Amino acid sequence: MGDIAKGVLGGGWALLVGWILPTALNLAVFGLAVAPSLHHPGLADALRRASNGDKTLLFLVAAVLLGLVLNALQTPLYRFLEGYALWPAAAYERGCRVQRARRQRTADRLAATTVTLRRALLSEKLSRYPVDDEQIAPTRLGNAIRRFEEYGYDRYRLDTQVLWNELTIAAPEETRRVVDTARTNVDFFVALLYGHAAVALCAVGALAATPSDALVLLVTAGVLAALVPVWYRAAVAATDEWAAAVRALVNLGRKPLAEALGLMLPQELADERTMWQLVTRMSRRPYAPAADAAFAPYRATPGE
Repeated sequence: MGDIAKGVLGGGWALLVGWILPTALNLAVFGLAVAPSLHHPGLADALRRASNGDKTLLFLVAAVLLGLVLNALQTPLYRFLEGYALWPAAAYERGCRVQRARRQRTADRLAATTVTLRRALLSEKLSRYPVDDEQIAPTRLGNAIRRFEEYGYDRYRLDTQVLWNELTIAAPEETRRVVDTARTNVDFFVALLYGHAAVALCAVGALAATPSDALVLLVTAGVLAALVPVWYRAAVAATDEWAAAVRALVNLGRKPLAEALGLMLPQELADERTMWQLVTRMSRRPYAPAADAAFAPYRATPGE
């Protein structure tokens, strides 16, 4: 039982809260506001004959299955919101220009104000952008995520995009759990956002079939469409905790990762940056004999 509970509170809990719960909420909205307007004879008859228990079971099964599908599709779903997938080149470049200008305006306002609370809010907004100007993404969510994706490389030359699996395996279990929990909050709003958009489209599509229910469908589509940007902004704000968790993962996981790789963490930061650059290069490129000499200063003595 202990192992089962641990699994539920780990990856299973993240799946439940991050993807299945928002899917269930969207299905509930669809069932209450859109489905009654469809007037499908066979579907209506089947629902009338079904017991409350059967309806509840059907609802739960649908929520779980759709939540699992969304979880499996999370990479393309995130990439679209980040501006990396399905974006035309012109839209991508324009988005990057807009985000650079927005970051600059925020930095100028921060430099001009002396009010403590105002400075804290502006600093929070500015911190949601990556340090390197070349890493700017065309959307707010893309930049909010990119800032912690570049953290390890900017500070230590440890490319977390390349060494993510090694880092998460070697890092302390509590640190890994914090990262998963922090990401769950962002997953929740992303799943809610896509679900609202899908239900709103279904409501608009149902207008053609049932003009008599136009008011209900229009209100449903309008409210859900208005909530989509709200959930997007909530997802951007929720990345703050995710970013803090990834920073902790990098800072606390570097030493265990070095030991797991048979390396010694150098005392000088400049030497450590060189070591992680070599590790990243070794992971991305084919082996070269010159790596023997390059890694020699950092390799731990067997048995230590």
